[in-house]
Amino acid sequence: MKLNQISDNPGARHYKTRVGRGIGSGKGKTSGRGVKGQKSRTGVSIKGFEGGQMPLHRRLPKRGFNNIFARDLGELNLGRVQAAIDSGLLKGGETITAEVLKKAGVISRTRDGIKLLGGGELKTKLAFEVAAASKSAIAAVEKAGGSVKVLIVKEDKTPKEDKTAKEDKTAKEDKTPKEKKPAGKPAAGEASA
Repeated sequence: MKLNQISDNPGARHYKTRVGRGIGSGKGKTSGRGVKGQKSRTGVSIKGFEGGQMPLHRRLPKRGFNNIFARDLGELNLGRVQAAIDSGLLKGGETITAEVLKKAGVISRTRDGIKLLGGGELKTKLAFEVAAASKSAIAAVEKAGGSVKVLIVKEDKTPKEDKTAKEDKTAKEDKTPKEKKPAGKPAAGEASA
């Protein structure tokens, strides 16, 4: 083989379609863009435009929302934990965390944390450290003699009063009574002075 015999594999190079080179080529004259007008030009975006009329996507009401603060928690039932202990994947004495569960193969990924649910029956005394836990799960673990520690604490969203703003508002209020202006027009029957 020589240098002048080396070439790409068939189909490795794609050449641009030559347009506007005569009507005999099949891509001549209008070059596949239709005939005239706005849509035949480049850089045009008319998606949803209805000739100045309020488009359909703006006439319809908005519904729902996207919670960007939501945590992606993996769910774990107590029955699955007990089954893992019975099969020897987990030990009774160690603290059960997301990393321990993943290492043992009980869960495939930790996500943003694990939420402990009360499904199934727990017979072993265990200490859990999880991102969240249901009331029934906490009650079942404590009944078996164990404990549940919730790692992520919810923020207190009660609004705090701004004392400086309150003081400014009271200072601005003028407590002196305003004088009443005399009526503009005299009553019928009264002579104007």
